[in-house]
Amino acid sequence: MQNYIFFLAALLYAGCAFLPSNRRIPIAVGIAIGWLLHGGALWADVIAPGSLRLGFAIMLSATLWISVAAYWLENRNFALDGLRVMVLPCAAVAVILPALFPGNVVPLQGKSPLFSWHIAIAILAYSTLTIAAFHAVLMALQESRLHTRPTAVKTGWFAAAIDRLPALLTMEKLLFRLIGFGFMLLTLTVLSGVVFSEQLFGQAFKWDHKTIFTMLSWALFGLLLAGRRWRGWRGKTALSFTLTGFATLLLAYVGSRFVLEVVLHRGLA
Repeated sequence: MQNYIFFLAALLYAGCAFLPSNRRIPIAVGIAIGWLLHGGALWADVIAPGSLRLGFAIMLSATLWISVAAYWLENRNFALDGLRVMVLPCAAVAVILPALFPGNVVPLQGKSPLFSWHIAIAILAYSTLTIAAFHAVLMALQESRLHTRPTAVKTGWFAAAIDRLPALLTMEKLLFRLIGFGFMLLTLTVLSGVVFSEQLFGQAFKWDHKTIFTMLSWALFGLLLAGRRWRGWRGKTALSFTLTGFATLLLAYVGSRFVLEVVLHRGLA
């Protein structure tokens, strides 16, 4: 039953991604219904008495679920149609991944109550920085169109969506607001993982691939915020740091879990 709900949510996301922008009410309603179905099926799939189901597909699905909510809320205040046509197709793919790659069941017995909070905060950090990465891509496309000669400017539904975006300065403010919030959540994730490692995971803190990539991503986003505050970094510098930090964070859990679960067929470490 859950798999049918996942596929229905995916169809709603995909349909809303390509509806004309003047169909605002059907789009908003369709996204809301798809989001509720996605969340309900994800909750039923992940939460079980005394255990959690975790894996790269579930993490990615949960990340895009929150990213859709972030888009839906942002779109109420700004015309972010370009974000819709980027986020929703990705969400349509992510929502069906747990049906194909179910992950592993992690017993909660013997683990601290902090474990669930650590996972929730990590997903929120991933989600916030994912939507920031989408913003960065849109800003790069928007800036590219501004520097293209009028005779060479392409037309089409996606190009029109880019043209309807808020001004670059407004997009930049939104980007750094998202990065600041995401960095705060990522800091909490890192601190909880380092300080409470034994209570969370049943073992002392160790440097592994997940820790190294997470720390590197945290350092990149921290450096970007410091550079913005003290050196006025913006434009291509900010976009490069954002996308590099996001790619590194993606490798920290989703990428490494994909290799272990799908390529090497190993359980959760």
